[in-house]
Parts: sequence; C-alpha cells; structure tokens
Amino acid sequence: HAQTAAICSGTVSSWTFPQPCKHFNCVLSCILKTTMSRRRRYSDDEDEGRGAKRRRTSEPLEIEDRLESLITRVGEKSTSSLESNLEGLASVLEADLPNYKAKILKILVDCAVQLPEKLSVYTTLVGLLNARNYNFGGEFVDAMVKRFKDSLKEFKYEEGRVVVNFLADLVNCHVIAAPSLLAWYEAFVNVTLEDDVPQVARELYEKKEAEMERLLTNVDTYISKRQKVHVSILRVWSSDIPHPQEEYLDCLWAQIKKMRMDKWQERQIVRPYLAFDSILCEALQHNLPPYNPPPHMDDSTYTMPTVVFRMFDYTDAPEGPVMPGHHSVDRYLIEENLRRIIDTYAVDRKECAAQLLNYPFKNKIPLNYHIVEVVFGQLFQLPFAPHVDVFYTTLLIELCKLQPSSLPQVLAQATEMLYERIDTMNISCVDRLVNWFSHHLSNFQFRWSWDDWVPCVELDNSLYKPKFVQEVLGKCVRLSYHQRIIETVPDAYGPLLPPEPNHIYKYEQEGAGSLPGTVPAHQLIASIKAKAEPQELMNILKDLPNPKKDDDGEAAFNPLKIDVFVQTVLHLGCKSFSHAFSALAKFHAIFRELAEEEEAQIHILRTMYDVWKKHPQMMFVLVDKMLRTQIVNCSAVANWLFSHDMSQDFTRLYVWEIMHSTIRKMNKHVEKVQKELGEAQQKADKSGTKSGSEDEMQDIDGVDEEEIERLQERLESAQSEQKKLFLVIFQRFIMVLTEHLGRCETSGKDFNTAWYRYSIERLQQIFLQHHSTVTKYLDTLENLLFTSDTDTHILHVFQQFCALRT
Repeated sequence: HAQTAAICSGTVSSWTFPQPCKHFNCVLSCILKTTMSRRRRYSDDEDEGRGAKRRRTSEPLEIEDRLESLITRVGEKSTSSLESNLEGLASVLEADLPNYKAKILKILVDCAVQLPEKLSVYTTLVGLLNARNYNFGGEFVDAMVKRFKDSLKEFKYEEGRVVVNFLADLVNCHVIAAPSLLAWYEAFVNVTLEDDVPQVARELYEKKEAEMERLLTNVDTYISKRQKVHVSILRVWSSDIPHPQEEYLDCLWAQIKKMRMDKWQERQIVRPYLAFDSILCEALQHNLPPYNPPPHMDDSTYTMPTVVFRMFDYTDAPEGPVMPGHHSVDRYLIEENLRRIIDTYAVDRKECAAQLLNYPFKNKIPLNYHIVEVVFGQLFQLPFAPHVDVFYTTLLIELCKLQPSSLPQVLAQATEMLYERIDTMNISCVDRLVNWFSHHLSNFQFRWSWDDWVPCVELDNSLYKPKFVQEVLGKCVRLSYHQRIIETVPDAYGPLLPPEPNHIYKYEQEGAGSLPGTVPAHQLIASIKAKAEPQELMNILKDLPNPKKDDDGEAAFNPLKIDVFVQTVLHLGCKSFSHAFSALAKFHAIFRELAEEEEAQIHILRTMYDVWKKHPQMMFVLVDKMLRTQIVNCSAVANWLFSHDMSQDFTRLYVWEIMHSTIRKMNKHVEKVQKELGEAQQKADKSGTKSGSEDEMQDIDGVDEEEIERLQERLESAQSEQKKLFLVIFQRFIMVLTEHLGRCETSGKDFNTAWYRYSIERLQQIFLQHHSTVTKYLDTLENLLFTSDTDTHILHVFQQFCALRT
C-alpha cells in the first residue's frame, strides 16, 4: 500500500515494486477512490456550490498530471529494476484505461516522439499493455500511424523517422506483425526513405528472410545509382585523410551491410522486452494499414543531405574500451543515441550533460571520445548546426565540470586535431571553431598551451593556421580586453595580435592641418558641442569643395562633405556603443540627406571604416545600426565589402559576419512585409464574408483595398531589393574570382591558392546559409550570372548547390 501511494504521489524515481500481485489494480483503485471520496466529503462540508464543483472538476486533472509524471519518468534511475517498474506501471495504466484512455494514449504518443532515447522502454510498455488489452494496442498503433502521416504533411521528417523507428521496435514487442512493417519499408524504398533497419533487422530476417533480402537488394540498387554532386559542398574537410568524409546514406548502408555480415548482431540497443518474452509472444499482433507516401507538391520542403563527421578512431583512444569502427552499426547506434539525447535536452545544458554522461553502455565504450565527436559533428554540420552555436559551447563547459578528470583532456586532444587539420577545413566550420574556442577559453581564464602554436607565426599570413589564431585572439579581445590578452599569450604572437581597438580621427592626426576638411571639421565640433541646429551644421558643410565635380560642374555627391561630417560625428561618439548610437540618432536627418544615392552610402561606410578599422566589433554594430535606421541600404553594404578599399580585409571574419547579417536583415524585412500582407488579406476575406455590400467591406476590421495595395507595393519593392542584393553579391564574387583565375593563367601560376580556396568557400557559404531564399532566384541566377560563359570552377559551385535540391 505504501508503494502504491508513492506511485500516486509521483515519486517514481524510487519505485520499489514487489512481485506482481493479482490484487494490485484493485488496491490502486481503492486508494484512488478513497482519496477522491475524502476530497468530496471535505468539499461538501467546507463549501457548497461552485467552489465544491471546481474542486471536484480538478480531481481528474490531478490524476492525469500524476499519470503523465509516471509515464514520462519511467526508465529513469531507480532503486528497483527497470523490468519491475515497467510491469508495475503497466498494471497502473491498465486499471486507469476505462476512465483515462484518451489521456494515456496522448501521453504515450508524445513520449514516443519527444523522448526517442527511451524508445525501447516505451515499446516494452506498449507491448505489455497490448498483451493485457488488445483493443488499446490497436488504438495506439492507429494513433502512431496518424502522427506519422501528420509529420510528413507538415514536413517534419525527423519526427516521422522517430515514429517509424518506434513502430519498428513494436515488431520486437509482438505488437505489430512483421509482414505489415516490411510492406511499409517497401513503400519507403520506392521513394528512397528508409533507415530503421538496425532496430528490427534481426527480427525481420528471422521471420521474413526472402522479403528482407529483396528489400535490401532494392536499397542497394538505389544507393549505387545515386548522384553525389552535392557531397563536396557539405564536407567539413576537403581531405579524406585520416578519416573519410562519407555521405550519410552511403555510410549508413555500409554499416547495415556490415551488420548483415555479422548475422545482424549489435551491442548498443537496450531491449527490456526480452524479460517479458513469454508474455509478449502470446499477445495478438496488429497489422499496419497500407501506406502510400504523399506526392510531391510545389511547396514541399525537404531536409538537407548530410555528410558524416569523423574525428576519432580506435587509435586515438588507446586506453580503455575500443571504439567501434566507422562502418560498425554500433558506431551508428551510439552516435544516433547521443544525438537524440542532445536534441531532447537541448533546452537545459546541465541536464543534457548529465544525460550524456549517464549513457547506458558507458562502461563498454570510450564515451568521452564519442560525446566530443558527436558535439563537434553537430556544431560543424552544414549548412546549419541543429541548435544555436552557443549551446554547444555551454554544453562542453558543463561536461568539463562534470568530468574534470577526463573530459578536458579529450577536448584538448580534439582541439589540437582540429588545429592540425584546419588547412583542409571548410571555412564555415573554421568560423564556428573560432567562435567556440574563443568563448571556451574565456570561461577558463584563456589558459591554453599557446607555446605549441607559436610556429604558425612564421607562416604566410594568408594560410589558415595563422589566420585562425589571429581571429581567435581578436575574439578573445572582444570577450575580455586588449591588455589582458597581450599579457596572456607569448610575446612571439605579436604579429597576430589585434591592434588596440581605438578610433582614428584624421583631422586631429599629425599633418592634419594640410587637409582641406580640417578647419570645417573643428568648426563642426564646436557647433555640435554648442548644440547648434542641423541647418547650422549643413551651412558649415555646404561650402566645402567637391573633388568629384566634373567639367560641367555636376556631381552626384560630395565625398569631402561626407568625410568631414561622418568622421566628426563618429569621433564625438567614440566612447562607447551607446554614444555612437546616440550620435547616429541625433544627426539621422543629416545622414539621410547626405546618403541619398547608393554611391554616397558606400562612401559613408568607407569613412566609417577609416575611423574604426582597428575595432571590428564597432564596425559591425555601426553597420547594423545604419541598416536599421535606413541610412544605408543592403546592396550598398555588399558593394562596399567587395570594393577595392576592403580588399586587404576580404579574408577577415568580421567582413563576412557583416555580410551575412546584412542578408538576414533583408530576408527578415521581406518576411515581415509578407506576414503583414497575409494578415491584411485574411482580415479582408473575413470581412467580405460578414458584409454584403462593398462599402461595408472596406471599413470592417480597419482593412481596405488601399491598405492591401500599399502592402503589395511594399512587398514587391522589398523583393526587388532582395533580388538585387543577391545579384550584386554573386556578380561581385564572379568578378573577383574571374580576375584571380585570369591573373594566374597569364602568369602561369597555380590558381588554387589559400585566397582562392577561402573565396570559393565563402561563395559556397552564401549559397548554403541562405539556400531557402537563393532557391527562389535560381532561374534568374542561371540566366544572368551562372551561364556557360562563367569559368567552370565557379560554375561548379552553382551546380553543387542545385544538386542539393534534385
């Protein structure tokens, strides 16, 4: 009775079920009834009317909450065995099915989808319930099939894969008949969607050997015919030494074939249902309904293909358990289980780290090596990591805190390996490595074996190793302060250390007296300090000579006027980000007047660079602010970044942070206008159904035809700007790469330099990171830019991107 009461109170983590008793359900039922009757008497005595009714209504909700707690926490660490907990929980749920069947079904389906790391626990629980209540088992299977179909309709393919994996394991629990699952697999193979063989392969092979062989033959035929043009654009490393970078399906198929050679044996799946085999084998089984995959639609979206990330093999973990080989199915299962743990607990880094370190087979594998490899594999996944980059930083920090004696050493070993292989690393992954490593160092007082990397200082600064160290040190300055980093690293790093982040106001530098704008610049400072009106400031600037004026006396803008004003305003707002923002806001009207044309906007950005070239972070936030306040437009930023003035910084990380931030702002603006237009059209449609006359329709809910037309014009304008931005970026890429290839051909030099690899990978990065938007303009890009006249090396990048969607 005490143990049953503990279940009711939700203390599932300390279950101590005795051997199953035939009176168990009756006991639980009596306790629940007694509890409910006590509350009724208390309510009736204490308060009649609505208060009592409210309490009676809350009792089922309280029981439902306790049932949810019981189901979601089963399989967690307990003083009793998992098998006894499962059998006890099955008895509890069986007793409550008459009153709470719908709630139990919903909880079980949600757990099956949202807690995939406990898949076999829930399949066993469902198997036990099916053995006791055949109808409930059928309803659960129907609910899972519906969830699967809904997932595909909503393009949630990962969720759909989890559901199919769950259904596959139900075959092992004698809930689903093997032939019906094979029929589903054959339907999947027809559209090349199948990867759950490890979970149920042995069961299918023993019961349906001929059908299984036919299925595998069909898969093998598909795998061998696949085109893999897209693989190179998704690889973390361009080299297969020391570890091959295989496409996900190729690697998985090799692992399944190896599993078949090993008689379908694996050692990484928890199978609690084996303890109940005598019960489960007597249960009646259900057939999955026939399944036809949904047809392709124009608005269908699909997941990106992936390349398997490999860092370690058995030679890298010489002590302790041996790491499974690349094509061992155990390697797949370990990585899949760890990824699922990360995905499930990503909202709580502390719990995620604890769950990873509590992996069920941790004593049989080099767990720390697997965890580090999987975490970096997700961090470097192209085009995007599954979670925000900073999550992986905080997760690794938590792991180091929980395992201070072993995991930091593995992480240091991994970092050294990444550094040694950085010359063949994709530039997008290098960016993420820079951000992770600098953030990680900032949490450990910037301690590192810096002396080991001193030789990179002697290398050509265009190579990846010195560039990586330079970017890391620059990020460390952002996360700390300049003097701290100088005192931390050896003096030999001097050439790679960033300069002190101070601004440069050229009208106060030595020799400034000879500059044509010095006098008006100082007049401007005095007037601003005297709180002069904007018109007075413009009067100071209006008489400045225009060096761009042609013989006809006409010029689009006056660069000297912009130079004097922008230099002075940024100089006065140099104390902090807030001061700089205030200066932009205060003189916004003058900025807009000076920046009427795009060429003038580019000159404003050029002048901003002259002032803050030693402070990349300040440049980033100023460009961001200028875009937000519409001082400059997005295409002006792109043209500025590709201009000759920025050529010396073209391979700096901050340049591409600005570029991607600019593109994201443009995309968000288009999405915002699309959303506003959609909402306005919905309101208009609703008002049209409510009112009979056109006059009434125009004013209902504050939406009229003029408003919709205005939003349509805004959307067309925004999409035009977006299209222009991408055309500018890709055109400038083609120009700079073609010039480089032409120079190398003329001089007889090898074109495949560090600069070329960097630039071509930045082009790939633009395609990948903004693929959903770029896809809308593929026809335009193919007709205008990536034509047959384009150099084949550049055109190949475009073809790789197109192959991702075919």
